[in-house]
Amino acid sequence: MTILGFILFLIVAAVCAGIGEMIVPGAVPGGFFASAVVGIVGAWIGTSLMGSVGPSLAGVPILPAILGSAVFVLLLGLISKVRRKAV
Repeated sequence: MTILGFILFLIVAAVCAGIGEMIVPGAVPGGFFASAVVGIVGAWIGTSLMGSVGPSLAGVPILPAILGSAVFVLLLGLISKVRRKAV
């Protein structure tokens, strides 16, 4: 993977995470790079659950990445709620 390919991968993953954040309530603090990490993890979760369904851009399957990111944002929101109640 080239540097440009990696940058495109991060951008697509971050956009998928942003869309995933819009689907479920909650937010990912940390800006672009945190969203990119959530997008990468979300793409992995979505691809593990759904396979490589639908269109792919820069090596990221779009639909599974969006749904996986939404699931991951939901899990992060639940964990942060539990942590806030414990403190």
